Amino acid sequence: MLNPGLAAPDFELPDARMEMVRLGDFRGHHHVVLYFFNRDHSPGGVIEAVEFSDRTAIFREHGAIVLGVSLDDCMAHEVFSDEEGIEFDLLSDPEGEVSRLYHALKEREVQGMVKLGVERSTFVIDKEGVIRHAFYHVQPKGHAAEVLSLVKQLGKS
Repeated sequence: MLNPGLAAPDFELPDARMEMVRLGDFRGHHHVVLYFFNRDHSPGGVIEAVEFSDRTAIFREHGAIVLGVSLDDCMAHEVFSDEEGIEFDLLSDPEGEVSRLYHALKEREVQGMVKLGVERSTFVIDKEGVIRHAFYHVQPKGHAAEVLSLVKQLGKS
């Protein structure tokens, strides 16, 4: 598990438009709310994405951007973003490399078969690239509001 005080692992992943997004590009400019979710169109995925999206402007007012990561491909993210009106970037991690870096990829046994899945996790990363808050086993309902209150405490500078 990644804990507060550690440097956030840098990464580069494509967004729904297939443009590369690199975490390091936000250093010195924005706090980053990086959250991992199981998949597009899942009940929890919709709740969490919509709740973060509804607060995107307020996150920006407080110097933060939101990035969502799942194993879904770019095209699935594009459809999901359009259907749900998502106002932030969803990043595609089909091989689970970044999900592994953040300890969000877990093995689960489903009907006697071992499958990989994302454990809903969120990281609040400050402008210097340091993890300030780390959440594992996240419940989607109300989580975005909780994270926003923590971002407000970080300040804009």
